[in-house]
Amino acid sequence: MENKLFQELLESVKQGAEITKGTMTSSRTFQFPETEVRLLRERFGLSQDKFATLVGISVGTLRNWEQGRRKPEGPARVLLTLASEHPEWLLDQMKKREELPTRPPRKQG
Repeated sequence: MENKLFQELLESVKQGAEITKGTMTSSRTFQFPETEVRLLRERFGLSQDKFATLVGISVGTLRNWEQGRRKPEGPARVLLTLASEHPEWLLDQMKKREELPTRPPRKQG
């Protein structure tokens, strides 16, 4: 690896450590506004209960997001962004869930 490239990479790692410690702010952040969670759910025409089940969270968590008491973080934020940008993907997931049996098939024998 060239020395210049290595120095840039090393500086980036140091900046990441400073951001993690809170001594430096990141140059960009990604937000998923709470109001968009409600709008996204309504766009699919789902109740809070059904939408929460679909994305694998509790109804309480969804309500907290929609009312601004909490914000989606980590994987949940990524999932919501994916659902917002590619609604066909979420609809496909809904369809697959409907096709799944509610309990495992019984063994024959």
